[in-house]
Amino acid sequence: MSVVYWIPFATTIVALAFATIVLRRYAERRGTHLLWWGVGLLIYGVGTFTESMTTLLGWNEWIFRAWYISGALCGGAPLAQGTVYLMMRRRTANLLALLLVTAIGVGAFFVIVSPIDYSLVEAHRLSGRVLAWHGVRMVSPFINTYAAIFLIGGAIVSALRYRTQPEKRNKYVGNILIAVGALLPGIGGTFTRFGHVEVLYVTEFVGLLLIFAGYRANIGQARINIEIAPTGTTNAVIT
Repeated sequence: MSVVYWIPFATTIVALAFATIVLRRYAERRGTHLLWWGVGLLIYGVGTFTESMTTLLGWNEWIFRAWYISGALCGGAPLAQGTVYLMMRRRTANLLALLLVTAIGVGAFFVIVSPIDYSLVEAHRLSGRVLAWHGVRMVSPFINTYAAIFLIGGAIVSALRYRTQPEKRNKYVGNILIAVGALLPGIGGTFTRFGHVEVLYVTEFVGLLLIFAGYRANIGQARINIEIAPTGTTNAVIT
């Protein structure tokens, strides 16, 4: 078995450590965005854990369904929702959260009840192709697009705001790292639709490391602030 199949073990460990750090900060500060980020990192870890179990134990129907829900459906959406709470008014963020949770819930229901095409199952490899109801796979692109717009877009917007502020270069660099890190798993997810799940394993790991590095760059050595721009909007800084 190729070494690439063991990468999800490392990704799971990093995700759990990262989630612990963010949820501890949530316990101190009670920011809704921190709760969404912490939960998002835990879900990220669940997804890579199912990949690890498939590597270790072989393909299992319910491990596969858990992988598809936590990875393909949820993906970076909870992290994106945290950015929504940081950048938008609470009422708007609540509405978008309701729509997001509903979409994930409906998609998860069909993933759970869809028959499996066992002729496409591979012993130590996960792929959405095994879902007999192929229409189920049309849900994840919409959720992933939502995640890309707010997670990647939010980080880019914040980076542009900090670009002309030399004293906050750490936040500029941090948000660039977050944007790139959030982009990579999406690229890997695209490859899985063509049967190359190994690319996803690598991009998940590298992407998470970049997001973690961006988080550390944002908080720097000083206190963490949620800064209000002159327009009244909030900078999307992971804190």
